[in-house]
Amino acid sequence: MEAKIDGVRAQFVEKIMDNMHAFGVSPTVGRVLGIIYMHREPMTLDELSAETGMSKTRMSQVVREMMELNIAERVFKKGVRKDLYQVEQDYYETFISLFTSTWQKAIKRNKQFEQKLMTKLNELQQQGKKLTPAKEQIINELLEEAHEWTNYYDWIDRLIVFFESGEIFKYIPKNRSDLNE
Repeated sequence: MEAKIDGVRAQFVEKIMDNMHAFGVSPTVGRVLGIIYMHREPMTLDELSAETGMSKTRMSQVVREMMELNIAERVFKKGVRKDLYQVEQDYYETFISLFTSTWQKAIKRNKQFEQKLMTKLNELQQQGKKLTPAKEQIINELLEEAHEWTNYYDWIDRLIVFFESGEIFKYIPKNRSDLNE
């Protein structure tokens, strides 16, 4: 009976891993998330290493990546001297963490790119009389495109706030039965 239960747990872990992979998360991170989730309580690096067969060093890297994705956290438990790691037990919150952390990184990268691009375009635009009307039009079109780009990432930034605040659940409830309320 215990072997059958372990088999079902392993299937859940594999499904969680598949779901995380769909969000662009590595299978290793997805598997570790699933293992901690199904364990139902925080785990040490030693426990995770034993469970996965990976080295403690590799497990440390995986857990660090999970913390950067905001899908795991270090916790304290009285009487335990080793670091413990836990994951969110709410699928919705895990999704929000993955969604928002991924897009926050994209926004940061693109803001840096945008600043460099705008500097170059403004420098080109300052050349004034040296530009042909055709080149001036191209620069203006590129500036307009850069502004659209800025608006797009501003929208994503506001979408992140919408998700993180939980406001999303007012419009798309966790359960269909809550739609009619």
